[in-house]
Amino acid sequence: MDYKVPLKDMKFVMNDVLEMPEHYSKFTKGQAAEPELVEAILGEAAKFCENELAPLNKVGDEVGCKFEDGEVTTPPGFKEAYDQFVANGWPGLCGPAEYGGQDMPQSIGLIMMEMMISTNHSWSMYPGLSLGAVKTIASHAPQELQARYMPPMVEGKWTGTMCLTEPHCGSDLGLLKSYAEDDASLTEDGAYRISGSKIFISSGEHDMAENIVHIVLARLPGAPEGIGGISLFIVPKFNVNEDGSLGERNGVSCGSIEEKMGIHGNSTCVINFDQAKGYLISAPHKGMSAMFTFINESRLGVAMHGQAHSEVSFQKSLAYAKDREQFKGSKRKNPDRPADPIIVHADVRRMLLTQKAFAEGGRMLNMYCGKMVDIETSADFSDEERHWADAMLAILTPIAKGFCSETSLEATNYGIQVLGGHGFIKEWGMEQEVRDARISQLYEGTTGIQGLDLLGRKILKTRMEAIKPLWEMFDEFIAENRWNSHAKRFKAYYKSWKSLTRSIGMKMMRKDFDELNAAAVEYLMFSGYVTLAYFWAKAAIVAEDLIEKGEGDKDFLEAKIDMAYFYYHRIMPRTEALAASIQNGARSLMEMDEDHFVFLDA
Repeated sequence: MDYKVPLKDMKFVMNDVLEMPEHYSKFTKGQAAEPELVEAILGEAAKFCENELAPLNKVGDEVGCKFEDGEVTTPPGFKEAYDQFVANGWPGLCGPAEYGGQDMPQSIGLIMMEMMISTNHSWSMYPGLSLGAVKTIASHAPQELQARYMPPMVEGKWTGTMCLTEPHCGSDLGLLKSYAEDDASLTEDGAYRISGSKIFISSGEHDMAENIVHIVLARLPGAPEGIGGISLFIVPKFNVNEDGSLGERNGVSCGSIEEKMGIHGNSTCVINFDQAKGYLISAPHKGMSAMFTFINESRLGVAMHGQAHSEVSFQKSLAYAKDREQFKGSKRKNPDRPADPIIVHADVRRMLLTQKAFAEGGRMLNMYCGKMVDIETSADFSDEERHWADAMLAILTPIAKGFCSETSLEATNYGIQVLGGHGFIKEWGMEQEVRDARISQLYEGTTGIQGLDLLGRKILKTRMEAIKPLWEMFDEFIAENRWNSHAKRFKAYYKSWKSLTRSIGMKMMRKDFDELNAAAVEYLMFSGYVTLAYFWAKAAIVAEDLIEKGEGDKDFLEAKIDMAYFYYHRIMPRTEALAASIQNGARSLMEMDEDHFVFLDA
């Protein structure tokens, strides 16, 4: 039951559903991404992930990271695989050419990231976080800091982290206490002394790279309280000399690593900053705005965490269901044997098709977000086009992160269910998928935070202006395919989403935060189901057109049409229950006195 990179599906989404070759022709970086080159890149990436990373996945889970005297040793084979990753030039695939990168479109890097997560979630986080750090430095740091830090990070010699959370504050970062001090001895260098403690820092300490560059939130002297008083700093593990060589150890130390439910191969650290030398990379007190470059990059990464685990659990479940013989089917598959493979049974198919719907639907959503990142970050597009892509990402990022992470737990739990008792046994590897996937609902803001961001900050605060670009794309799709049955089905659910959104907007005119909070997660899930419904309708229409032209693999394309039918008839009815729950409001949640939650015997 080994995972195989689904290159055929990836190419279908890229070339047929999203028309990426045409997209790449419109900007300079994209023009280098010729179809033959992209196919070669993805093929080689698949080989690296299947041959080098996949065999280390179980090792990482069973051995985990070791912490001793402030140093972290990664699981056997992790460092060697990373060295090969760097030697082959993978870290710089989408990095800027001026700093040694290959300048490929960001969307191609995101496809490779799905492969890495699928084969080894824990390992993928070491280079994955570095990508966000690089983008943050490139977007906000002064030129002299970029020149000093970017080349070794793009090359992969150094890795990066994001340091937000503190022991007393999780998502409420306005409470953070880490602080920066002016130091007269550092004025020529423009540095500050950073002090404080950060927790849950993924990849915060390890033996895979020669330096670790922390992107740290802290307060400048005299900063105002709350979120508006936070600034953003580069704080390296080893200080960096002006010529780029490494200096003495900075005041950065790992206090401990966490014993976690999953992703054991990644070090989740307590990182202590004790008068550590750091450099301001945001405008004073504008650190959260700058950090959102990293946060949004990471949220799209977490969306891929969820989708990737859905794909792996589906592949493993499918292999087992085709092989395992239990009970006789209504239509015999093996009439000469005492039992049929369990894939003939309707309930097993329900679970397999649900996994497939979320894995392949999530892939279309995530790849579309990658396309928007290409547009948003390229100066070759007009201001109007980049603004449009930014607006699309503002809405789709919380949907992708929240929805794909939630459905991944359903998909991976179905993986255990399909395997039955074997799914509960470690040697089969399915229970690891559940444990590793579970963190995605927490990383980069819980599902509740994503729901509040989508419904409260993005939709209601802008009086629905923020969601109009997405709805306009849906309107255009419906108009272009008005006679198609898939588009007609989509239209009905899309109208329900618009109606529900307006209804919530009317209720929120009295600015009742409890009502907003009560609706947020269910509204996000409703939005996710409808958004995937769009992509499934689009995929089915594309498949029908290709079949009519006599192009492509007919069996593969017919499977897409069948999946769209399944999605609309078995998954989309869930939205009706979500809408009813939202409309019933917050009273059932808030009416009960907190002292009435439980009564214990005296």
